[in-house]
Amino acid sequence: MAKKKIKAAKKVQFAWEGINKQGRKIKGEESALSADLIKASLRKQGIIPKKVKKKPQPLFGGGAKKITPGDIAVFSRQLATMLKAGVPLVQAFGIVGEGHDNPSMRSLILQIKSDVEAGGTFHQALKKHPDQFDDLFCNLVDAGEQAGALETLLEKIATYKEKSESLKAKIKKALVYPVSVLVVAFAVTAILLMFVVPVFADMFKGFGAELPVFTQFVVGLSDGFIANWYLIFAAIGATFYGIKSLKKNSEAFNLWFDGFILKAPVISELTNKSAIARFARTLSTMFAAGVPLVEAMDSVAGAAGNRIYSKAILRIRDDIAAGQQLQISLQQSGLFPNMVVQMVAIGEESGALDDMLSKVADYYEEQVDNAVDSLTAMMEPMIMVFLAIIIGGLVIAMYLPIFKMGGAI
Repeated sequence: MAKKKIKAAKKVQFAWEGINKQGRKIKGEESALSADLIKASLRKQGIIPKKVKKKPQPLFGGGAKKITPGDIAVFSRQLATMLKAGVPLVQAFGIVGEGHDNPSMRSLILQIKSDVEAGGTFHQALKKHPDQFDDLFCNLVDAGEQAGALETLLEKIATYKEKSESLKAKIKKALVYPVSVLVVAFAVTAILLMFVVPVFADMFKGFGAELPVFTQFVVGLSDGFIANWYLIFAAIGATFYGIKSLKKNSEAFNLWFDGFILKAPVISELTNKSAIARFARTLSTMFAAGVPLVEAMDSVAGAAGNRIYSKAILRIRDDIAAGQQLQISLQQSGLFPNMVVQMVAIGEESGALDDMLSKVADYYEEQVDNAVDSLTAMMEPMIMVFLAIIIGGLVIAMYLPIFKMGGAI
């Protein structure tokens, strides 16, 4: 007789209310297998449970939101503030988790809280969630726990995350605007070719006169687009899918693409400066936390944001492990400007490498900000000219026969 499979019990989110040791009414949320386990957990914390009820699930899963790097930055900052105020770690998890608007983030914090309550360390609990907490985050928390300065390290992590997200936002700002304009331009052009030009073409047939060459070209373009629109859209979709697939699966393509971006006109300056800013900010944060330079380089390579820089940083790591100075390795890589090399040299000689790297990061983050503003200012007129040529050209092509007829009357 076949044995029935026993399904593992699934944790459920509960909302609870209770009275703490000071006699104040408090409430919160926690995931557990049953309400009785929630009550037992609350009693262990010195809270008298008054009400524990299962939290209703939203229709169509509407309550679930993706956890963003911004959520992680806010979590780090809030937790550091709680610990500095003298709030115990487990209690701080409860306070931060309850106050979070994102249900997914709230659930994540409560899972970490449960793991720490069960006797695990904070960094071990974080390692169970690699999608949200990378090696850099876990290593810094580990260093903070071992040094007894967790709140200081969490503050450094929060600052690092905030500056990293700010840098990403600036780069997105530089790229999203022109891409969105080009998409709109393509959509408008497709609509004109498929629906507007054919109306004019039918009208021109009744003229009985030969159409201007430019108008004939646009009408032919419209006919070709209408006859093959599905192939054109399929080719565009396949191209985007192919690039996305290659970026996901091909290391060789990623290396070529990242190398191309570093040399591409217009955006190469922005890409190089942002990679240097990430390198300096990450290494400064890791080194200030007491992580040995060689070990820190692995996390720095992962945070560089460009595979060419990542490979160079790993080579620098190997050079340092062999006894070479950081400044010499940076110079030999050929990727870091002389100013960065000199600042690192001063930092190594004075024993203030983290301060020098922090200054380098501040400088290049400001440079990225300026580069984004310059790029946006430069591209705006270029985009306007491009739109004028494409859209204006189609409109002129349609009105040329009418102007020709007006001139003949």
